[in-house]
Amino acid sequence: MKPYLAAAIQLTSVPDLQKNLAQAEELIELAVRQGAELVGLPENFSYMGEEKDKLAQGDAIALESEKFLKKMAQRFQITILGGSFPVPVDNTGKVYNTTLLIDPSGQELARYYKVHLFDVNVPDGNTYRESSTVVAGTQLPPVHFSEKLGNLGLSICYDVRFPELYRHLADKGADVIFIPAAFTAFTGKDHWQVLLQARAIENTAYVIAPAQTGNNYARRLTHGHAVIIDPWGVILADAGEKPGIAIAEIKPTRLEQVRRQMPSLQHRVF
Repeated sequence: MKPYLAAAIQLTSVPDLQKNLAQAEELIELAVRQGAELVGLPENFSYMGEEKDKLAQGDAIALESEKFLKKMAQRFQITILGGSFPVPVDNTGKVYNTTLLIDPSGQELARYYKVHLFDVNVPDGNTYRESSTVVAGTQLPPVHFSEKLGNLGLSICYDVRFPELYRHLADKGADVIFIPAAFTAFTGKDHWQVLLQARAIENTAYVIAPAQTGNNYARRLTHGHAVIIDPWGVILADAGEKPGIAIAEIKPTRLEQVRRQMPSLQHRVF
C-alpha cells in the first residue's frame, strides 16, 4: 500500500438518469484533476426518484450505471466505487441495491448486494420501506485486496448501524471502508457523523463516505456531508451540504501508527 488521494463524491441525484451521470462525471473529473486515484460515488448515484419509476427503468439504470463506471475508470485511470444502483432480480419485480468496485482497466473487482434494508418510520413523518422494492443480499460484503490502495471493504448506507458487519470487514483485513449513502436529512443531522467516526475508530480503518445531499425528489431530503475519516476518527475532509467532493490522503504510515498505538483489534475477547 502506498500513500494516495481518495475522493468521496457528493451528489443531488434526481429522477433523471442522464442528468445524474453528467453531474457525476463532472465531479469525478474534478477529483481526478486534484490527484484522486480512488473515487467513490454515493448510494443511488445514477437515479433517485419514486420507487415505481425506478423499477420501471430498472434494466436501463443497471445497464447504463455499470457502463458509466467502467468508462470513467478507463478514461481517468482510477479505481472507482459505484456507491449503489438498482440491479433487477429475475422473476421478483424487485432489484438488488448494488455497489460495484471497478479497476482502471474497467474490470469488476468486487460486487456487493446491500443486506440491511431501510424499513423505518422516521420521526419527521416520512416512512421508508426499502424492502417493498429491494431484495436483501444474502452474503456479507467482500474485501478487495489491493497492493497499491490497501484492502478495500464495501458496505452501503443503512449498514452503518450494524457494527458487526464492519467487524467482519476488519476480520478480513480491511484498511479502507466505503460507506456510500443517501442518509435522510432528519437522521443525518444526529447520527451520520458519529456513526461513521465510530466505525473508523473501532476498526482502526479509514472510512470513505460518499453522500447524497439536498432535495432529490418530492419530500426526499438527504443530509450531505460526504466525508473521509482517518483510523483515529479524525474528519480529514467534509463536502458540506452542496454537490462537490471530499478529498484526502490515505496514508499507510498513519494506519500503522494508529494500530500500533491502539491495538484494540488484537485485544478482542470475542
